Amino acid sequence: MRSPLSKRSALAFILVTLTINSMGIGLMMPVMPSLLRELTTLPVSDAARWGGALSVVYALMQFACGPLLGNLSDRFGRRPVLLVSMFTMAVDYLIMAMSWRLAVLFAGRTLSGVSGATYSAASAYIADVSPKNERARNFGLVGAAFGIGFVFGPIVGGFLGEYGPRAPFYAAAALSLVNFVFGYFMLPETLNDKNRRKFEWKRANPFGALKQIGAYPAVRTLLLAVFLFDIAHYVYPAVWSYYVEEVFAWSPADIGMSLAFVGIGFAFVQGYLIRVLEPKLGTGRTLLLGLCANLLAFAGLAMADEGWMVYALVSFAALGALATPAFTALMSNRVPDNAQGELQGLIASAAGLSMVLSPFVMTQTFAYFSGPDAAIVFPGAPFALAGLLILASMLIALPFMRFQEKTPAE
Repeated sequence: MRSPLSKRSALAFILVTLTINSMGIGLMMPVMPSLLRELTTLPVSDAARWGGALSVVYALMQFACGPLLGNLSDRFGRRPVLLVSMFTMAVDYLIMAMSWRLAVLFAGRTLSGVSGATYSAASAYIADVSPKNERARNFGLVGAAFGIGFVFGPIVGGFLGEYGPRAPFYAAAALSLVNFVFGYFMLPETLNDKNRRKFEWKRANPFGALKQIGAYPAVRTLLLAVFLFDIAHYVYPAVWSYYVEEVFAWSPADIGMSLAFVGIGFAFVQGYLIRVLEPKLGTGRTLLLGLCANLLAFAGLAMADEGWMVYALVSFAALGALATPAFTALMSNRVPDNAQGELQGLIASAAGLSMVLSPFVMTQTFAYFSGPDAAIVFPGAPFALAGLLILASMLIALPFMRFQEKTPAE
């Protein structure tokens, strides 16, 4: 990737790929409660427990495989890892669409977790084509691509859900297959041969990768802050659909519209606003602003009792999307080029571990404080817990917001 034009083209290709991928994910979110109720014949509060278990299975596989796939992308390039992930995702959605029992649905989510390298490989892809002083802004485009996909995915998924809870899964499988075909013909490789390194099994697991990254103490500390942030942030996919159905009696179409609104906000913040704010504020202050916005959003959602409040609070949640690319840039700027895939795999692994804990904790918290048998009715409790975790993340990351970030060369 020698010319600016080729770098822009590569960036455009990966963003389109991520948009299509996130549309597939968004399609299934509004109907997951309905599909779980169909397979288990349980009420929504108990179906939420199975939803949490599905998320845990996905996260465990991503935790185990994230560093492996990141290291493979450092050895063989980003393109093959992304293509395999896209094709496997199409197969996964097809399995879930045809699931006739809960065990088959779990098998589909297991396969999805194994192939969940899209974010880590894509982030390494972005790092390949981005100067260090532009990485926070370009990492924001990754989130914007996911946000745009979530604008259209949940809307379409909500309306397709009127034809049955399986219809969106078939649509997601088709989208993922289109994504694979598009990537096969259009997605260029960005990792130069000189920046590739030997594959080592001892580094291709979460603990080996963490030991390797331990050579950069600031990155290790920031990973802890990211871990707590991720546990908090995964409250949205863990309980959102169940929360708004329980508190506001929203239909799948209503849920789809709310998720689309979230997607619009996230796409605007990570695709445009961060490109305006980050050059003026710096990466550290941008991170602080994002964490504060998340704190306000979670506090408000914990207490919301009217549907319109949710839409108002989503504005703060969207502003909180500044934190993710800022965190990623702070860490990416501290490791060399031939370890970007390893770093992004480790970030994905940390996200996977948080996805093991968060769905379990958040859905159990929601179930405990919801439903007819709840001793204390407080369905917003998961969001209150998420707010406390954001506060802890902020305190850990605060020293890195005050000083100029150092690169490996420094």
